[in-house]
Amino acid sequence: MADYDVVIIGGGPGGYNAAIRAGQLGLKAACVEMRGTLGGTCLNVGCIPSKALLHASELYEMARKDFASLGIIAEAKLDLPAMMTQKGQSVDTLTKGIEFLFRKNKVDWIKGAGRLAGPGVVEVEGEGGVTTLKTKAVVLATGSEPSPLPGVEVDQGRIVDSTGALSLPEVPKRLVVIGAGVIGLELGSVWRRLGAEVTVVEFLDRITPSLDAETAKTLQRALTKQGMTFELGVKVTGAKVKKAGVTLSVEPAAGGEARTLEADYVLLAIGRRPVTRGLGLETVGVKTDARGFIETDHFATSAPGVYAIGDVTHGPMLAHKAEDEAVACIETLAGHAGHVNYGVIPNVIYTYPEVATVGATEEELKAQGIAYKSGKFPFTANSRAKVNHEAEGFVKVLADAATDRILGVHMIGPSVSEMIGEYCVAMEFGAASEDVARTCHPHPTRSEALRQAAMGVEGWTMQA
Repeated sequence: MADYDVVIIGGGPGGYNAAIRAGQLGLKAACVEMRGTLGGTCLNVGCIPSKALLHASELYEMARKDFASLGIIAEAKLDLPAMMTQKGQSVDTLTKGIEFLFRKNKVDWIKGAGRLAGPGVVEVEGEGGVTTLKTKAVVLATGSEPSPLPGVEVDQGRIVDSTGALSLPEVPKRLVVIGAGVIGLELGSVWRRLGAEVTVVEFLDRITPSLDAETAKTLQRALTKQGMTFELGVKVTGAKVKKAGVTLSVEPAAGGEARTLEADYVLLAIGRRPVTRGLGLETVGVKTDARGFIETDHFATSAPGVYAIGDVTHGPMLAHKAEDEAVACIETLAGHAGHVNYGVIPNVIYTYPEVATVGATEEELKAQGIAYKSGKFPFTANSRAKVNHEAEGFVKVLADAATDRILGVHMIGPSVSEMIGEYCVAMEFGAASEDVARTCHPHPTRSEALRQAAMGVEGWTMQA
């Protein structure tokens, strides 16, 4: 039996960051991961490979449609196998980087499936049998998996989830995406750019329901203009796989006449659920809610010495949220003051245009009865966006009407994923919109839109 200060079950963004931070703080740590590589869903079959395909497909479409207007004559041809190869190479490099950090910080990677076998005991079932680890603390970081839909069975052939959609063997002529959330829109965008006719079917009457409503409408309008079709308020009731495609049965969510949709491939992307099966939670009394999420209080579960972070517990299912919780949890275990500000967790959709948000939406502020002021600045009035022919979208800043403290920021436009961090820092320091409005930004840059939107809160925007 090996003795550890902390054993982390799960090697995704939450798990590997927890393990590395533990090693940095001098704790003897082990990370249990059953996948053949570290990095979890995000690095292996999620955030990273999807961004590799989004980037490559965006360049492909740009070369086909936009180069000529810029005075560049080029002929773009798709080599799908090569595109998939470069995606895999990027993932491989990054997973090896985590292995290096484990060695550097003296973290043991225990390969296999881990489960709680009793207080302070973790059993790992691997290729060599069962290994028993004795530990002072356990951190559960097992992440999430795609949610199923009755009547639509994922076979990773004609009907795929987010993992299968990253490795389709061909560009579909017709792709139906079930679910108008972040994953469905991003992966749908990849295949539309590469030549597929993409139809998005959504049970609700709008896309991206957690987004600021104005931002969501702008995104839908942009994606529709690019060729994506949306069927909102529609329920999928079944799917039949044929040799050359799939027939989906659909009907209005509010009730009505059923009909069918034909597709070469179907992507099921209706959300994700926590992975807790087989963890042995019952052996030590770890409580979950009705949806399977582990209940926590400052990362501590109902079982002494057992903690949970990331997608397996409450909060947004985002890699950077898991990373923040990982560091805070381990620092708390080491006697430091670990903390996560859940009001400043940014969210990004990597479509084109990109969407980046942080803090409260207008709808949330109105529901809470909070008086606020807003400033908005369009990228059509931003010099850099204009000359780059990327002028779609806007930046919107919401500030407390009495104190001017920034309460929320919502952006849609070029490179906003790289700019939302400025407002995250501002909100972390409790900044007012005037603080950003009076901070000099370089010209000409897209980031000037951040300042101009803040200036707009008090009505002194300087550009038309």
